[in-house]
Amino acid sequence: MKYSTYILTITLVLVCSVHSQISTPSSPEPNGDAGKEPRSGNPQYVSKKEPVRIPQFTAPPVIDGVLNDEVWKSAAVFGDFLQTSPGDNVAPTHPTEFMMAYDSKNLYMAYNIKQDPSTVRATVARRDNIFNDDYVLVYIDTFNDERQAYVIFFNPLGIQADGTYTEGRGEDYSVDLLMESKGVLTPDGFTIEVAIPFKSLRYEAGKDKKWGLHVFRRVKYKNNEYNSWMPDNRSINGSLNQAGKITGLDGIETTRQLEINPSFTVSESGRRTRFTFDNNPAGRFVNDGVKGEFGLTAKFGLTPTITLDFAYNPDFAHVEADAPISTANLRFPVFFREKRPFFLERIDIFQSGLNVVNTRAIVDPDIAAKLTGRRGKNTFGLLYASDNGTLGNLSKDDKESLANCVATRLDPSDLCPNERIFGHNADIGVLRFKRDIGREHSLGMYATTYNFVDKHNHTAGLDGRFKLDPKTVGEFQVLGTHTRANFYDPELDRFRYRTGNGLGYRAYLERSDRNLYMNFLAQGRSRDYRADVGFTNRYDTNYFGSYIQYETDRDAKKSIVSKRVWNETNVSMDWRGRSQYFITNTRGQLSLQKQTHIGANAQFGFERVYEDEFGPIRTLFRPTQGQFFGASSERRAGFKAVQAFIETTPSKQWFLFFFMDYTWGLMEYDFGAGPDFPRVSQAALDFGQGAPQDPGPGNQLLIESTVRYQPTTAFQTQLNYTKRRMVRNDTGLLAFDDNLFSSRSTYQFTRDIFARLRVDYSTLNRRVRPQFVLGWTPSPGTAIYAGYNDDINYNGYNPYIRPPLQELGLRSNGRTFFIKLSYLFKRSF
Repeated sequence: MKYSTYILTITLVLVCSVHSQISTPSSPEPNGDAGKEPRSGNPQYVSKKEPVRIPQFTAPPVIDGVLNDEVWKSAAVFGDFLQTSPGDNVAPTHPTEFMMAYDSKNLYMAYNIKQDPSTVRATVARRDNIFNDDYVLVYIDTFNDERQAYVIFFNPLGIQADGTYTEGRGEDYSVDLLMESKGVLTPDGFTIEVAIPFKSLRYEAGKDKKWGLHVFRRVKYKNNEYNSWMPDNRSINGSLNQAGKITGLDGIETTRQLEINPSFTVSESGRRTRFTFDNNPAGRFVNDGVKGEFGLTAKFGLTPTITLDFAYNPDFAHVEADAPISTANLRFPVFFREKRPFFLERIDIFQSGLNVVNTRAIVDPDIAAKLTGRRGKNTFGLLYASDNGTLGNLSKDDKESLANCVATRLDPSDLCPNERIFGHNADIGVLRFKRDIGREHSLGMYATTYNFVDKHNHTAGLDGRFKLDPKTVGEFQVLGTHTRANFYDPELDRFRYRTGNGLGYRAYLERSDRNLYMNFLAQGRSRDYRADVGFTNRYDTNYFGSYIQYETDRDAKKSIVSKRVWNETNVSMDWRGRSQYFITNTRGQLSLQKQTHIGANAQFGFERVYEDEFGPIRTLFRPTQGQFFGASSERRAGFKAVQAFIETTPSKQWFLFFFMDYTWGLMEYDFGAGPDFPRVSQAALDFGQGAPQDPGPGNQLLIESTVRYQPTTAFQTQLNYTKRRMVRNDTGLLAFDDNLFSSRSTYQFTRDIFARLRVDYSTLNRRVRPQFVLGWTPSPGTAIYAGYNDDINYNGYNPYIRPPLQELGLRSNGRTFFIKLSYLFKRSF
């Protein structure tokens, strides 16, 4: 801890020094009217000081993007927008007008945007993929609780992106609202019309009910300029608490909505298998034939604020694969985000700092049901799933192995491997409840259960969020776990079936001011902590971290728009008090014109590892035989690193990013990295690849780069490149060198029809993974996809022969052709 205190003190002195020496005469004075009502330049604009009464249309407008319908003359008009970034509540570069009205079925919005057409960035994009364009957006807080709101974006062509915004967590684009929108480019900018059915929203209806409203606009070519209808006080922590208010939405039609969304997938797959008719050790490639798979999701709105969801065999794997990662020297699991629509719906209810619920843990559910909603100050969620994707759902190779074992065993009472678990599903349940306290506080609880054959895991805990003052927010979470399962015992060097009780905790404090931002985090999980419905990357650890950042006032007219310096310091130890990790990282960054950012940083720290974290330990009866080689049962590596990056968008067509890190003394865990990179520790060189593990320091080069090119409004291509190369210090030998290439190209024929080609290649495992998808997605829930996925070895190694045998040329590991169809049926009651 003395290192953390030392670094924290230096950082505070540095921040104060930067603050005191930044030149102010050439910088604009901070806007003293931040947060105050600006003087309106147009008397027809609504006031920001009091709730805006939204007028009711007598006839609906035609949603064609052209604001020539007579009814728009009676709409409420919002104007006098302010530039809130880079400027601080100053006059924007271009004027913006926003209009709103309603009738019994729909909420109507329109935008009249002024801008030089040659500077407008507008592409034919997929839904939720418009953020490289100019766009406008609204936050609609339908409960007026200043905690969560719908966030709805439109690019200049009216193509949508939508989701929810939660204070303290940011935006989540998993929600897809049914709505109608259209945008049109004009000689002096663009115009957009929108109709959002009230039945697409969750809200509290009633006479004179108030909703929160933010209206924003992003101007890409002007240093990513951000304009807001309401002023933004940077000295206040939060966004929804600074929103305007609307009212007058009386007589809204309240209906209950039933949605049924069947899907059908036809696929033909091939795979490599170890089982052959002639006992060929190299295996063979087999075709599994054509199969059809039916799925169904259904949603019923019990009330405007409570929804019941059901799913049978939901699937997504064919349509979009996970991004590739470099696995060399990787010690802990990696988090992958959820993509399945059923689980994405209201996923925000179940999210927490300790990741108690991670729906990717539900691998392949046969059925699932979910009840989510809100009543007054109470928010709740219930989830149940019967998961066929656990160990009980064996691979085809394992099924063939099991069938062969059953057919050939001499004693029927002898169990074959996997026989006890084959065909069993895991039962998974989640309960979430949260109650709002006052305007900006909340208390809640979580409970989860996971049951599969002899594996049982249960968790329960409390969490809360408190607004301590306008600038400061605090959060906490405490979780207890109870598990009956196999735990690895490093003394016995085997798994023992036993009961384990664990504890997880998290405390977070965040303070946000005009120029200074800081947060502090304490988080830990005990040795027997398990949360099988959630995601945990490490057990038996306590983490303490701080982040302190200072940023100068931004000035969009200067070549250097802003300057930023920050320090992040983390320290961790296990529950026996043994140190595990320490790092302190200090960075300086400059924001320039044309959305260009450059920065550099230096870091140093150390890592300690212990053999009981990797395998067996030395005991009285085994004093020299542990997981680690040599006399010591632990290893320590002190490291230091330098990093630099640049990011720029020099034109509409190009985006460039480059990051480089060189680290001296990083811990190499002596895992080896496949046939091309066997272990190169001294122990492995002296006694072979089966020698005890010998972690030690090495030097690593890391490069990450991205190039995105968009020559037309319909076509975009992007290339990502990641390089990780590490050399051991003790032997001077190359531990691994992984080059990961990922290419992604999309052609958007219309806003509904697209073709996407993705190709990933890793030099570490010599695997090429192409994926091609042709899709038609006219509205949420209705879609047709046709595609092809493959997994190919290029000069790779046979997976079944030991020692590894290289196979020259291209060899397929598995491939799938598929067609997936879905259609959304809706009915109102």
